[in-house]
Amino acid sequence: MKIAHFTDNFYPEMSGISDSIAITSKELGRMGHEIMICAPKYSRRNYDISRLLPREIDLGDNVRFCRFSSLPYPGPTSQSRLVIPSFWRWLKTKKFDPDIIHAHLFFGAGIEALLAAKILGKPLLGTSHTPITEFTGNGPLAGFLRKLGPAYTAWYYNRCRFVSAPSRSIIDEMRANGFRVSSRVISNPIPTELYNDHCPEDRHVLKKKFGLSARTVVYTGRLAPEKHIDVIIRAIALARTRLPDITLALTGHGSAAGDLKKLAAELKIAGSVKFLGYIETAEMARLYHAAEIFAVASTAETQCMSMINAMASGLPVIGVRARALPEYINENNGLIVPPHDHAAMAEKIMILFDHPEKRKALGHNAALFARKFSTSAIAREWEGVYKKFVQPRI
Repeated sequence: MKIAHFTDNFYPEMSGISDSIAITSKELGRMGHEIMICAPKYSRRNYDISRLLPREIDLGDNVRFCRFSSLPYPGPTSQSRLVIPSFWRWLKTKKFDPDIIHAHLFFGAGIEALLAAKILGKPLLGTSHTPITEFTGNGPLAGFLRKLGPAYTAWYYNRCRFVSAPSRSIIDEMRANGFRVSSRVISNPIPTELYNDHCPEDRHVLKKKFGLSARTVVYTGRLAPEKHIDVIIRAIALARTRLPDITLALTGHGSAAGDLKKLAAELKIAGSVKFLGYIETAEMARLYHAAEIFAVASTAETQCMSMINAMASGLPVIGVRARALPEYINENNGLIVPPHDHAAMAEKIMILFDHPEKRKALGHNAALFARKFSTSAIAREWEGVYKKFVQPRI
């Protein structure tokens, strides 16, 4: 099959959406399918932020790229780009001649996908990755997104033949706003072979490498306001009153980084909060193995791929009861606390450090749970979906 992915968010912009599209495309290409990824064109500065060279990532011989001219947009990563629909880019899609057009977002590139599918008579499938109401921010489209975003999202995905989402919560939200197309939950793919709970490297050596203590909590992902990382920092400050050697490791970058560093300084725990910046996949796996607990306080997650990566590494999770997180965190693999409640999170952190056997059991179960989201399993699931909509070639 020939599949064209359209997305308003892709490398070098770091996000779960980028990872999901890249990982799935690479695996589908390995399975023999031809893939074209249509995404915004990014500036040299955008690559520099992620410490990447300004070139396409290697996803195999069967994956090609089509970049659309774009403008900078004030998003949470400081890399966001806005594609202005030109209404002629379908010609590039026609040359590829896809069997399926798969839209992953609904802004400029998403509109191009809609037009291409309509003009070329190709089936349009969609994935709703993002709870739009959590990402309005203060940009030029913020007012529109807050007022009309949910209705527009439903309108867009109603143009598709089939729609997936990585959690039931986002499908339910869309249904409440008029969405009516056939849909189901399909997880983002997780490269569990990279993030497994059997690490040959000594944990003490890894801790020294990253500058971590014997008690380390980790969060990986975008440093953005909707992630509420301030809650984790406040929880660490509170836990330090009884566990003075505790550290928090944070990776990634984003618009909230400055405020988070300032908060750590105000709470007098700057030395206990490690801002590690962008870390490559291999190093991320080592970081997980150097830590004891993964924490997430975001109220905007439709799955949280970094959390599943941590689970695959054998880390128990402490997360908040918001959006999709309760769909993935259960009594066997982690602990749930109310949103915005740093005291409750601090209590759970201390409980897990006070009871190492419980922490170990939760981590073991987390690793088992993560296996069902392997790259190969998710790629095969999408292959089955695509086959249902492929039209016979004349």
